[in-house]
Amino acid sequence: MIDPVKQRQLDELAEVEICHDILTNARNELYINFRYLDVALSSFGFAADRAGRGVGTDGFVIYYRPEHLFSIYKRSRTLVNRAFLHMLFHCLFCHMNSRGRRAREYWDLSCDIAVESILDGFYVKSVYRHQPAFRREVYGQLGEKLKVFTAEGIYKTLQDMNLTADRYQRMAAEFYVDSHDRWEQDEDPGIPVERQNKWQDIREKMQTEMESFGEKDDKSSKNLLEQVKAENRERYDYRKFLRRFAVLREEPEIDPDSFDYVFYTYGMSLYKNMPLIEPMETKEVFKIEDFVIVIDTSMSVSGDLVRTFLQETYGVLRESESYFRKINIHIIQCDEEIRSDVTVTSREEMEEYMEHFTMSGFGGTDFRPAFEYVNGLLNKGAFKKLRGLLYFTDGKGIYPVKMPAYDTVFVFMEGQYEDISVPGWAMKVVLTEEDLEVR
Repeated sequence: MIDPVKQRQLDELAEVEICHDILTNARNELYINFRYLDVALSSFGFAADRAGRGVGTDGFVIYYRPEHLFSIYKRSRTLVNRAFLHMLFHCLFCHMNSRGRRAREYWDLSCDIAVESILDGFYVKSVYRHQPAFRREVYGQLGEKLKVFTAEGIYKTLQDMNLTADRYQRMAAEFYVDSHDRWEQDEDPGIPVERQNKWQDIREKMQTEMESFGEKDDKSSKNLLEQVKAENRERYDYRKFLRRFAVLREEPEIDPDSFDYVFYTYGMSLYKNMPLIEPMETKEVFKIEDFVIVIDTSMSVSGDLVRTFLQETYGVLRESESYFRKINIHIIQCDEEIRSDVTVTSREEMEEYMEHFTMSGFGGTDFRPAFEYVNGLLNKGAFKKLRGLLYFTDGKGIYPVKMPAYDTVFVFMEGQYEDISVPGWAMKVVLTEEDLEVR
């Protein structure tokens, strides 16, 4: 007769072996339909967690409670495949590292909706599932506000919807697949960095493969590719980004960094009231002086987004360390022609402009008139040293061919733009509302 403890150990080993077979078979089946996910699919280990809640991952290992995995498998192999991809997409889109100060329950729901919306767009047998009416309703509501279903965009939209407790619970139950308990349990601060680097590398290789082998033309994969491309874009600290347009100039200001206290104290001790050196009364600083902001006021650009962009840009500029006491900032409104040009030379004028800001235009979009106008200002000597032009737009317009003599940045809001025609000489920045948030 086998010892009960020994028998239980054997049973548990058998369960683990079966569970690993289930997950391995799911991975192999997904390989067949999603060849561009080969590296990502093979990036997980498997481990039983009998005290855990269902299935979940920390970005390195898929953890499962055997009873839960058996239950899913008995219902449908497709559900196991979807759960595998669901966890993989959380990793690809850095959901584990991106919550920040967001409310966890809404962030968890937003991440689940984002990855489920991708899965629901795949019409292959291994993952296809008929969408319940409630799920289609949620997608419809979000689709009115968002072009691409990113977790960040969904989170903000859900917050704006002011969900009741019952509505939130119903949505959470509809989209729940995996436990997120292991997302923020790392005691070693190096682990999140290692995980982020690992999946960034996988994501970049995946984008290359999808674009190289025609997956960008596959309707079911197009949404996934859009999100991969969005995640692969460089993230910007908007304040740091604006500083690249600063110039070096002396400004009246005590410079403690150039002050030598040794000579000062020696002089005071030797001559009682005569220091041998005094602080310099000017300081070399990098600040914004000459600058152009162009606002696309065509009918396709949201007025609310324009106001948000201007308010947050002003929030950065009004900080004392951002620009000189005397500045020269042109704020130009343009659709297919120049509608207005307001020159701001001081903090007071900037505040006055923001207080009475209105948009004008609402025609088509042509970027060329703005550049021709600024080039004309340059020829007239309107700028001492124009470092850059910031063009806020949705990208739907005619671009100039010739590169101007100053840096040019086309700024887009995430999910609200087209950038396929941006010329190679221009910089391209895609910002979320959080990127513009004044801290």
